[in-house]
Amino acid sequence: MKRTKRERQLLLQETIEQTPFITDEALANKFGVSIQTIRLDRMELSIPELRERIKTVATTHWNETVKALPIEEVIGEIIDLELDQRAISILDIGEEHVFSRNKIARGHHIFAQANSLAVAVIDDELALTTNAEIKFTRQVVEGERVIAKARVVGTDINARTLVEVHSYVDNDSVFTGVFEMFRSKK
Repeated sequence: MKRTKRERQLLLQETIEQTPFITDEALANKFGVSIQTIRLDRMELSIPELRERIKTVATTHWNETVKALPIEEVIGEIIDLELDQRAISILDIGEEHVFSRNKIARGHHIFAQANSLAVAVIDDELALTTNAEIKFTRQVVEGERVIAKARVVGTDINARTLVEVHSYVDNDSVFTGVFEMFRSKK
């Protein structure tokens, strides 16, 4: 169904308000137009590009700040945080994250995103990983976006906080981990 430019722009604005992390490529597919058309529509509507939308959503939705480490030390961009409950971060896999020969992401970047998110979700000035059970479930390649979701699941017999992290590319699981976290307050 062919829409007028005005109809498309109204739907575009509505779609981005409902799903601010949608890419220009996904929008182009949804509306059956080119990526360039989406970019021009966004410019006309003064809608920033995805990276800026992510930063805006993150700063307007956080009522709390990361306590256990400086925000710039978190690997990836935190887009949601509720201390001692849950957190979400995004890591765009670029050339600096992959092996040059096959463009597959180096595992330590995927682990670092998950581990730093497990630290960031802790509501304490000191949070250290004491143990981690991890599993890589599929390769990640250059150009993919990894979304890590952390959830505090409880405490163990040593009164350590357990944080479960699941990382995805689109809807594909790429990493899972359970992190045992030492904290100064119990």
